[in-house]
Amino acid sequence: MAGFVQNGAAVFTSGEKFSFQKRLLRRISVAKIFRLWYARAVMEETVPPHTHTISVLVENKFGVLSRVAGLFSGRGFNIHSLNVAPCEDERFSRMTIDVNEHGAKLDQVIKQLHKLVNVVEVTDYRNQPAVYREIVLMRVLFGDKKQDILELCNIFGAKVLDATRETLTIEISGGEFRLTRFLNLMQDYDVQMLQRSGKIAVGKAKD
Repeated sequence: MAGFVQNGAAVFTSGEKFSFQKRLLRRISVAKIFRLWYARAVMEETVPPHTHTISVLVENKFGVLSRVAGLFSGRGFNIHSLNVAPCEDERFSRMTIDVNEHGAKLDQVIKQLHKLVNVVEVTDYRNQPAVYREIVLMRVLFGDKKQDILELCNIFGAKVLDATRETLTIEISGGEFRLTRFLNLMQDYDVQMLQRSGKIAVGKAKD
């Protein structure tokens, strides 16, 4: 016997109620799992990433960026990401370089960085705890999965910046743990374009 409407309210049979409750419990269980992942991601935002991060404070002079980047490429280093922007003093910029290199070879490059004329300061985040962040922008064709994508964004704290009849433009920021899991889950959807800012880092202040 199918459900029906009585006095303006939907009435379900016992079988339909059980089926509805089962679907609801399944959705709640999935949401709880994602919330646990998210909570763990927040806890691990200060965990050092798999790559290694160096911060270089440089003078705002022509050619500084190419000289610093050339120091890495000339020694065969793979730069995972490079971010440069003005800092608290407009005379200087801060470069954040993320590399897949460790050990003695990296120590040698850091020593060479100190010798460059326009380099003011080099911070090696192997030697101090730091907070890491990265921003990801993506455009997704949602089809009939718009609600699923919005739920995923809500769980991971991602923001919808723009929407059309067919697409969503999403922003998410965070540490490596959080972004990796979000991007892995988004592989189930039609991501048309993805842009990453590259990693930035700030050393934690001493208590």
